[in-house]
Amino acid sequence: MSERVRREEAVDVVWSGDWVAERLGVALEGDGELRELLGLALRRNPKRAHLLVSNVLGKHVPQRPSVVYGAGYGLGERVRALLGTEDARRAVVLGYAETATGLGHAVADGLRDAPYLHSTRRPVAGVAQAGGFEEAHSHATSHLLLPEDPELLAGGAEASPLVLVDDEFSTGNTVLNTIRALHESHPRERYVIVALVDMRSAGDRDRLTAFAAEISARVDLVTRSTGTVTLPEGVLERGQALVAAQEAEQAEQAGQAGQAGQAGQAEKAAAALAPVTRVDLEWPTGVPDGGRHGFTPAHRVTLEAALPGMAERIAGALGSNVRRVLVLGFEELMYAPLRLGTALEAALGEDGAEVRYSTTTRSPVLAVDDPGYAIRTRLVFPAHDDPADGPGDRYAYNVAKAGFDAVVAVVDSTADTPELHAPDGLLTRLAAHTGQVLLAVVPSYAPLPVQEPAVLPEPLRGPDFSSYTPEDVGWLLQDLSHTELEAPTEEREEAIQSGGAHYAESLPVEYQPSAEYQALFTAALDASAARIARAVGTVTETVLAERGPRPVLVSLARAGTPVGVLMRHWARHRHGLDLPHYAISIVRGRGIDATALRWLAAHHGPADVVFVDGWTGKGAITRELAAAIEEFEASGGPGGSAGPAGFNPEIAVLADPGGCVRTYGTREDFLIPSACLNSTVSGLISRTVLRADLVGPDDFHGAKFYRELAESDVSGDFLAAVNARFDEVADQVDAETKELLAADRAPTWEGWAAVERISEEYGIHDVNLVKPGVGETTRVLLRRVPWKILAKRGAGADLQHIRLLAEQRGVPVEEVDDLPYSCVGLIHPRFTRGATGADGKAVQGA
Repeated sequence: MSERVRREEAVDVVWSGDWVAERLGVALEGDGELRELLGLALRRNPKRAHLLVSNVLGKHVPQRPSVVYGAGYGLGERVRALLGTEDARRAVVLGYAETATGLGHAVADGLRDAPYLHSTRRPVAGVAQAGGFEEAHSHATSHLLLPEDPELLAGGAEASPLVLVDDEFSTGNTVLNTIRALHESHPRERYVIVALVDMRSAGDRDRLTAFAAEISARVDLVTRSTGTVTLPEGVLERGQALVAAQEAEQAEQAGQAGQAGQAGQAEKAAAALAPVTRVDLEWPTGVPDGGRHGFTPAHRVTLEAALPGMAERIAGALGSNVRRVLVLGFEELMYAPLRLGTALEAALGEDGAEVRYSTTTRSPVLAVDDPGYAIRTRLVFPAHDDPADGPGDRYAYNVAKAGFDAVVAVVDSTADTPELHAPDGLLTRLAAHTGQVLLAVVPSYAPLPVQEPAVLPEPLRGPDFSSYTPEDVGWLLQDLSHTELEAPTEEREEAIQSGGAHYAESLPVEYQPSAEYQALFTAALDASAARIARAVGTVTETVLAERGPRPVLVSLARAGTPVGVLMRHWARHRHGLDLPHYAISIVRGRGIDATALRWLAAHHGPADVVFVDGWTGKGAITRELAAAIEEFEASGGPGGSAGPAGFNPEIAVLADPGGCVRTYGTREDFLIPSACLNSTVSGLISRTVLRADLVGPDDFHGAKFYRELAESDVSGDFLAAVNARFDEVADQVDAETKELLAADRAPTWEGWAAVERISEEYGIHDVNLVKPGVGETTRVLLRRVPWKILAKRGAGADLQHIRLLAEQRGVPVEEVDDLPYSCVGLIHPRFTRGATGADGKAVQGA
């Protein structure tokens, strides 16, 4: 270490949490080492504004690799002493992505003989998921467990102790979520929780004690330091306001600096950036790049033997003139660059060169160039590993202006992409702040033998399939446009009720509205656009708050698709989020499209998937989805074995008059104009089709694209009318979302009870023939053979189109009291073509 650095460390008496503490009143109290271990920063996060910044983790603050590795290794030695030699040899260590992947690995090294696994946010094609859990306050919440050996986490009477490692133990929620999820499928008698710092409150500590008693297991805790964070009232809102003010000020300063420096832009553009050189590590064959799929003691022995040679190759590429070197890891890839750093530190130490280590991160943190603030500088660059949750910014902190003569950027081969080398990519950003950049690529480990998944089809998109724009929705369907599937309504109804065919095996002839009905749709849209916009905003904000920050919207085709598109538009309009959106088929009595679920699991984190529908009736699809997801998970998820995928079966809907779900925009039963029409308000796509001769086991369900109806298409008009009201309803949405998030939204199933009562009252004795709500009643009149319509007495404009359709089909409308819906459609309970006559109208007075 240079004398200059020694002198700086000796006189550095400013705590790197002073800036936040003074402005927000955040207090950090604990043992004597706590402030040396932690600083404070702020981040843009709706759940927790402050960030505890570790000085020994090697994530945000460059630190000597030996210090970072020693912190984890020392904790591992303490766990070994706690467990005893025999149990330490049997233990399995589990680290948390992304910040604790390296720490957990070092803890496993300290136990000496323990295998290691870390959670990941990167799905890996062909690798079955062994479990998953949620981290509530994190920027990216979903964790996957992808061990190569499915028995690594096995439980039972002889189960090995499980050691869970995280950088901080703040509330204990993440660890409790993990243990709860794993204990249900792999119970064991002993857990050890390891963290650098324990910042829990007394209540959180009591909760852990009670939880251990609940599962009848021993839970020990090993930490380096203990303390508490005191947060004053309103700190989240004040922290968010402070972040916004600082970002605005920095943007203004950057703009002024840009204007002032325009004259010198040509010279700056011509100035050469630091050279970027690739160095061949000669990484040992068969050694994983980390613990994503497991890392065994045998792997550890091979890596230890290879480290000195790899460090020599890096040192040789650096040359003899560098005095300060940063080894920069990449997100979850923390252990490999850390160990390269410790080896390089040993190799260069004799020459007096200083080596530091840190990694890039997904987490956006405010940078303030002040000695009392933990994050002094920030480099921003695009993601370069094709992340499953889509493109986005990534960050490297405290690297710019840090005086590094060279930076060794270590990535895995999955992340060695054109984006890494792009003009705005990480390597270029680094080259502007150092004299030399080395790129060291570690081969991404693929478990052997690689499980080759079935070749899955790609989503269909407009304009080739549907009139929606290609970015608005990807249809996980196959195109059956050239197949004759339509049958007269009367023939379909007779076949369905006689058991001769399932409703999804054919399509009704598309109803073409009269001019009078089309005018009614237009008027209804104009009258209800703001109401729909409000519900769209409320359900989207609820999803972002509880399932965000980047949920994957998966609408249930086809009624859910216009809602999914609108939710996507709201997220982009209000938050600048470009959410993925797909449409998937679910069929009552047949379940969900398992091939589509496998596609989603291969391309996104299943826990990020939010299913979307238009409205609830009696809740049949809600129950169907829950049962279908349970069956899919029980079958082993996407791989067919070795554990579930982690899909959440809850549905988010625009309207929930039946009280069937907990995520909704409203529980009022009102006219959603998209229910008034069929394909012409749903991108010109038919209902979905599931027929054995058309849909194979690895095929998506089918649907038709009615290109010939383009002149009647109002799908875009519907979206535009609702989009135009977003700003108008924004304040109402904020207020309603706040109320909903604080309310008890547990399903009441009030609608199901009403349907059962009506089924018996009217002698139908089949709840499938009772269709409650405006949307479902509309479908009865458009697609089925209606018997009669029950209308809530006093229901007004919302039922105009219902009364018009009923009149056109000769169906009686009966005014009733005590109805939880605006209306209910009753399908003819004993339908034959003779019961309706040649024109297909319901028998009057039947």
